[in-house]
Amino acid sequence: MSRRRFAQTAASSLALAGMGLDRAAWAQSTKPNIVFVLADDLGYADVSCYGQRDYTTPNIDRLAIEGLRFTQGYANSPDCSATRTALATGRYQARLAVGLEEPISPSTPKNIGLPPSHPTLPSLLKKVGYSTTLVGKWHLGYPPDFSPLKSGYDHFFGIFGCCADYFNHGADAVRAYQLPIPGLASQLHEEEMPVERHGYMTNLLGDRAVQVVEGYAKSKEPFLLSLHFTAPHWPWEGPDDEAESKRIKNILHRDGGTQRTYTAMVQSLDVNVGRVLQALDASGLASSTIVVFTSDNGGERFSNTWPFSGMKHELLEGGLRVPTIARWPGRITAGSVSDQVMITMDWMPTLLAAAGTVPDAAYPSDGEDLGPILTGRGAAHPRKFYWRYKAGSQRAVRDGNWKYLRIAGNEFLFDVVQDPRERANLKDRQKDVFDRLKGDWEAWNGTMLPERSRPATYINPGNFQADRYGVTNAAPAAPSGSVPTK
Repeated sequence: MSRRRFAQTAASSLALAGMGLDRAAWAQSTKPNIVFVLADDLGYADVSCYGQRDYTTPNIDRLAIEGLRFTQGYANSPDCSATRTALATGRYQARLAVGLEEPISPSTPKNIGLPPSHPTLPSLLKKVGYSTTLVGKWHLGYPPDFSPLKSGYDHFFGIFGCCADYFNHGADAVRAYQLPIPGLASQLHEEEMPVERHGYMTNLLGDRAVQVVEGYAKSKEPFLLSLHFTAPHWPWEGPDDEAESKRIKNILHRDGGTQRTYTAMVQSLDVNVGRVLQALDASGLASSTIVVFTSDNGGERFSNTWPFSGMKHELLEGGLRVPTIARWPGRITAGSVSDQVMITMDWMPTLLAAAGTVPDAAYPSDGEDLGPILTGRGAAHPRKFYWRYKAGSQRAVRDGNWKYLRIAGNEFLFDVVQDPRERANLKDRQKDVFDRLKGDWEAWNGTMLPERSRPATYINPGNFQADRYGVTNAAPAAPSGSVPTK
């Protein structure tokens, strides 16, 4: 998108917002379509509307120009399966056994997954007339006991597990990558049947998403499309890196990747987001569709998490703070920015309210309906969130501007508004606040399921990441099958 086209898009969007369209209510008589785009391991500043300056992401930026951008959007976890549990259920992931997996891996007991009996965002939308499709990554349990089709989705095209090669994602991938964890690489599936498709994974998921939008446009029924990309998760392969796919033997790909490769991966993600937006435009659905864009957790090795410190697998801001954008023409003011503190599990009650329904009373949401914030009818207000992560024995609370953090046995108190890089430890200067938040975390933790008993090694030790030179795992190391992966 050229700078001129970028400016024209912004101008037209602002004009649309000023046409006197009714923004008094979040829900409407005609149920909105919902397209929920979830990136995988995308850092806070990996897109240009959040500060990336080395490359541009015009299609994701378009969503921000035409919608609302949150500056304090959090993931429920610094890891994959746990955040996806919160997204699906609208609840703290530690209320469910599947949410204790950080994340699900080949070592996870086979009886653990998202219970088909638990109400989910897609299952509750189905009850009020929605058709539902998941394209991309599931990572909440394996068939025959668990799958998207058992938790509210009518259709599924993607992977069940944590990750897949971008080119080799058929049966060969499952056999090719045996180290360090057999079975880590996932094969593509259509519904619950393995399939072979050739091409770059991000493009294949974009292809299917466009087909889904076009199909639903013809049926004229309200729909939920969950588009959960595998990008920019490792292995580090851009659209032109098929030779690298053939070279690597370890899908964790510790010996590969560059900033240029990562740029190509993110820009491919952006292009395919643009293709879906174009499909909505061409089908005449853009004005009646809520589009959400976010990430499952903070960035990984090549990500830009500025201005924060930390990364994926850490409860520092860089592991939790994620890009978060929502667009709904005529309901959400174009070009708006909110500093409202929010979290992944808010999306379930928010989107249900937009569809004119509510969470199941037997499974109340821990999230909040963001409708008043998105429509400008409500003012930003303090929130209180809790996190825990077993690797490094991490704990955190965000209460207003304050954040309590424990990581690797060390405790901190930060004002994350004044000190977003978490450098000034105020635990002694503000001892009353420190003691209160630490006690609040203990009280909250007592209402959750206990952490799993299996080992959880720290995923960013110094022998893997040079800037984590002080971090080591205890010897002897846990069995390779128990290493947290994503």
